[in-house]
Parts: sequence; C-alpha cells; structure tokens
Amino acid sequence: MRPEFKPAPGETSTAEITLAFEDNRHASLVFGQYDQNLAKLERRLGVVANANGNHVTIRGSAEACAHARLVLENLYARVERGQAAGLGDVDGAIEEGALQGTLFPREVEPGRAVFEQIGTRRSGLIRARNAAQDLYLRAMKNHELVFAEGPAGTGKTWLAVGFCVLLLEQGAVERLILSRPALEAGERLGFLPGDMREKVDPYLRPIYDALADFMDARMLERGMQTGMIEVAPLAFMRGRTLTNACILLDEAQNATSMQMKMFLTRLGEGSRMIVTGDPSQTDLPPGQPSGLSEAIRLLSGMEGIGHVVFKEADVVRHDLVRRIVGAYESAAASRAKIEQR
Repeated sequence: MRPEFKPAPGETSTAEITLAFEDNRHASLVFGQYDQNLAKLERRLGVVANANGNHVTIRGSAEACAHARLVLENLYARVERGQAAGLGDVDGAIEEGALQGTLFPREVEPGRAVFEQIGTRRSGLIRARNAAQDLYLRAMKNHELVFAEGPAGTGKTWLAVGFCVLLLEQGAVERLILSRPALEAGERLGFLPGDMREKVDPYLRPIYDALADFMDARMLERGMQTGMIEVAPLAFMRGRTLTNACILLDEAQNATSMQMKMFLTRLGEGSRMIVTGDPSQTDLPPGQPSGLSEAIRLLSGMEGIGHVVFKEADVVRHDLVRRIVGAYESAAASRAKIEQR
C-alpha cells in the first residue's frame, strides 16, 4: 500500500487519504461484500470512504482519516495471512487502531501484537477485538483461575473454549471439561425424553457450538468418545478431583453458593479453570444469591486468580446487541436511582 495524504483545498480541519492495495482480490475482501466493511468504517469513525477497484479514498478529519488508514492496513494484513475480514473484524481493527502507539507499546515487549491472539489448527489465528478481550486472553494465559463477568455477546465463552482447545492441542493439558448449570432460563420445560445425554444436551448446546468452531468434527467426536473432552452439567462435578485439565464453567451466574464452592474446589494439579457468567441474567429463584457474584467478591485479588469485567461497549456479537444491552443497563440504573430515593 502507498498512502497519499492530501488536505482538502481551503479546509484545514479535513483531510483526504488515498490507499492503493497491490492485490485486487485482497482489496475486495477488505472492503467487504457490497463495501459493507467500508460502510461500517464510515459509521464508526465519521469518515467518507469511496472504493474504486483496488483504491479507496477516505475523507474526514485528519485524526479520523489516519485511524481509518490504520484499520484498512491491519485488515489487509489479515487478508494476506489468509484470515477473515468480516464486520466483527472491522470492529476489532478499529479498537486496535485506537490503541496502537499509545497504551500497549509501553506495556508489552517490542514486536508483540497490540492485542493478544490464540489459534487452533481448525480456526487459525484469532485476535482479541477490544481491550477487554485482550485482558481476558492475557489473564487466561497467566492465571490458573480466571473469572470473567459481563453481558452477552462479549466473547467470554467462545474465547474460553478456544483457549481450552489450544491448551489441549499444545499438550499443556490432557483433557477438557466444560460445564454449565442445567437450569431452565425462566421457563418450565417439564420432563425431557431420552437418556441422560439427550436430557442435558439442550443446556450445553452453546458449548458444543463453540467447540465446533475450534476443532475438526472428527477430532471432536473422537475426543467425546474417549473422554478427552467432557461436556457435563455442573451437578456431575461433585466428588471429583480434576487434574491436568482445562475446566470451564459457563453461565456461572446460575450456580448457587454451594455449587460454586464445590466447583472451585475441584481444581487439581496441572489444571486451569475459567468461570464465566453475566450477573444481570441470573435464573436462580428470587432471593437466592448467585455463586458467581459471591466468588468474585471473596476471591478477586487473590494470587493466581484473574478477574475480567466486560461492559456494554465490549459486545462484539452485533451492533444491535450492544444497543440492546445498553438499553437494559440504562433501565436498571434508572430503577436503582428511584429505589435509593
């Protein structure tokens, strides 16, 4: 790429940058289908981006244009490495571009990517899309026990499953144990037909979906059959000592205090444990405290334990999801203020 900076005639507050990509096919992937990636860039950064073949012209404030140029350069580098450049990757590149040259270079060794990344044989390299995800990945790499709390759509479960699969492929652990409380989300489903696995599978489907993103289908099936990968309800953890394993408890806000204590004390030698949940979406009976909130209150700051908090701005699932979460959080804050009066 050969960026060319041209201030707009007669205007000191605006700028124009033209980028030329060497590979037309890669450029089209960067721009997105029907230039949807450029459209998102325009909305997020307040610039105007016009594509013509392998060229793109960006107009806006000098700062926004420089930021947009950095985003497109990072996306082009991703495409050259054979990685995706979807709308979510645009969000990640925007967040990363905002931090490059400011916060992270003072904190990390020279040559490290601004955001942490993980990769499995099936998924390839996957980089954190915002500062919270970067902190999350670093916490999982540096701590034996990590708590992650925050709203839906922030990547808590998906990244945790990916990290577990990575440890398994590297030989750092011998097995994966992935668990959820088998608690109905405010509904009464009655008796489910089938054997034990058929009864609990609906509660654990999100974990299976995440595993399929990071593992080949044959390897996943073989791992399930041999016990190298175990997906089980939280109640099945009682009485066990889990050694040389990566253990994930998802939807932990639905665990009671006793269940959480039971689960945390399963940690054995050579194991890693990750606990994720959204305290604002507990399905426990009214008046029953969440084991996740209690564990975070009691254990945060203890040596060997990491704690990451995701916010509304960290939602990466969809722009609309971010706005939905924000609306609910605003309503909750308003109710809290009224109750305090």
